[in-house]
This record gives sequence, structure tokens and C-alpha cells, in this order.
Amino acid sequence: MPFRFFRRMKIAPGLTLNLSKSGASLSLGPRGAKVTVGPTGIRKTAGLPGSGLHYTHHTSYGKSGRRSRKSPPQSPMVGRPDQLSLGFFQRLAVPQGEEDFVDGMRALVNGNETAAAGHFRKAVHLTDAAFMAGLLAFQGKRFNQAEKFLLMAKRNHSQLGHYFTKYDVGASATLAITDEVSAIISPDIQGLLLALAEAHQHQGKPKDAGEDLKQLYQRNRGDVVVRLSLAELLLEDFGGKRNHQTVIRLAKGIENASEVHTALLLCKAEALRKLGLLTAARDTLTATLRRKKNRSDELIQALHYERILVYEALGELKRMRKELEKLYADSPDYEDVAQRLGLDP
Repeated sequence: MPFRFFRRMKIAPGLTLNLSKSGASLSLGPRGAKVTVGPTGIRKTAGLPGSGLHYTHHTSYGKSGRRSRKSPPQSPMVGRPDQLSLGFFQRLAVPQGEEDFVDGMRALVNGNETAAAGHFRKAVHLTDAAFMAGLLAFQGKRFNQAEKFLLMAKRNHSQLGHYFTKYDVGASATLAITDEVSAIISPDIQGLLLALAEAHQHQGKPKDAGEDLKQLYQRNRGDVVVRLSLAELLLEDFGGKRNHQTVIRLAKGIENASEVHTALLLCKAEALRKLGLLTAARDTLTATLRRKKNRSDELIQALHYERILVYEALGELKRMRKELEKLYADSPDYEDVAQRLGLDP
């Protein structure tokens, strides 16, 4: 996969906006990730919250593929300030909804999120405005409103990105896939469905989230981010033998090529353990842990903890104890490691 890894500063939980006249990013979800739409195309970045490590790839406008090897990632761009300024005579010729979209983006550039949300709500008949209104509602944890606006955008999803392109402005958003890995959304049907799935999960609607992700999977069965999204949802909100078997099928043919692949292999190991296939679960984890380079501490810790659970189920208590001690030495506050070692006060 054409991934590039780099470091970033940790972003505060929830949806945050980082805006200036030279760049913008809209981050949503408690676990991290980022997408940037700019003058040269779409930059997608995914990573592991807390570690700051994430991957990114770039797709030029006019291409439907979710990944491209041809263009290097570009810096987040909002465009020149005058691109968001409509003169008096130009405003006379621009429909009110389009004017509200431009005013909303300019408000974002100036850091006024409340005003931006107001402008976007006035123009929700425009797909791009409905998309942005949904993301800003998500920021305010108004998940019912987020669902409403995102569904409005979905009705005319073929128009997503039209006004971003017209005015050369950028908005970036990030969505969590698992506790360790985040994926990227942008103004297209893939990003919209991922955002809807996240909004549905926050509302306690796992079935609706599942339908969103199934639609995504049907569009691109080979997309590892979509596979991971489905696997995480099945493990977290559904369970059961049949769903655990589905998780294993989603990981079929997956090699440990990136952090997203690593996280999917972690899901596979968990599903194997819950099916009672303990030796297969142990072997999957051991093979996955052989590659630690460019993997965050958070993800490596999750793999070790899952192997602790497998060792416990296998009755291999000495190995379990050894693994617990190593994990405690690296991260004494991780899960219930201290309690398992009898170190809680």
C-alpha cells in the first residue's frame, strides 16, 4: 500500500478545528485521523491517536480511486483569502445558498465555528454545505443533527466536493476506526458513509452503522480501511459466532503491510480467541508482533494484551505472567495489567 508515515502533535479529544489563511483541518471523533481537500486534490491521512503516527496518501481531482501512487501528499491548504471573498457585483449573480457556503468557509478560515455552522445550515440544500453542517454538528456532539445533515448530503452525494473545487478551499476531517487506528474521510460517498457510521455508533445505533459500512464494503471490498471498520464494529457491538467468522474472512489474505493491516490482524486474533481457536490466535499475534517498526506503542501494547488473554485461555500461565510483566514495565496503567499482577493498592 502507498503509505507514508510521519509524526504529528497529539490532537485533543473530540472534533477540533485548526484553521488559518494558509491551512485548515477539521478533526472529529475521540480517537483521531485527518482528511484534507485542497487545490491539488485530496490528501488522506490515518493514524494512531496518542502516538501521532499516521499514514497519508494523495488523490488528484477527477480520479475516483481512494489511493494513488502518483502524487505525493501535499500540505493542507485552504486557498488564498480572496478566493473566499465575493465582491458586491459577484454576490448579485451568486445564488444565496452558494453565498452562504462561501461565507461559512470564510468563517472557518477566520476561526469562527459558530458562524460557520449557521451559514452551512442555511445552505443545506447544497450537498457540500450539508456535509460541513454534519461535521460541525458532530463537533458539538449533536449526533442527531449530524445524522440528519449527513443523510441530506447522501441524497445528492454525486455533488460532493463541487463547491470545494470551485472555490479552491480545503476542509479536512478525521474519523476513528478502532481505539488504536483512525481513517480518513473527504467530501465523497466513502467519507460520507464513514461519517454516518460514526454518528450512528455515537447514537447507539450499531445496526445503522453496520448498514453504512456494508454499503462501503460493497463499493470497495478490497479497501483495508473499510474491512477494519466492519471488523471493529462486529467485534464491539455485535459478537456471536457468525460475526466472529465474518471478521476472520475480512482479514483473509491480509499481510502486515501497515498499521491498518496490523489492526485488522489484531481483530482477527480476537475473533479467533472468541471462537476458541486459541493456537491460531496465538500464532497470528506472534507473527504480527515480529514487525514492530513503524507501529505505534499503543498498537503494540494492544497486541501484547490480546496475547495475554490467549495465554490465559490456553492455561500457559508462565508465559502470561512474563507478558504481563513486560507490558507493565512499558505501560503500568494499561488496562488491568497492574491488577492482574496483584500490584493494585
